[in-house]
Amino acid sequence: MDRMRRRLQTKAGKAVYAARKYVVEPCSGRSSKRGDFDNSWLRGIRKIRGEWALVCLTHNLLRLHAGQQA
Repeated sequence: MDRMRRRLQTKAGKAVYAARKYVVEPCSGRSSKRGDFDNSWLRGIRKIRGEWALVCLTHNLLRLHAGQQA
């Protein structure tokens, strides 16, 4: 705790810690919150990556569709 306290007292440490507040990938949060993708149905890293690519593709298509409706 002392090490973290000292790190946060520096300007660089504050900048690094402040960068943690940014949301990098809202797709994963939305997908799990809506219940679209809580758990993988497949086994194996290649299959899971493919499944995740489909989830992201669906997310992007839904966003494009919503943008055209507006």
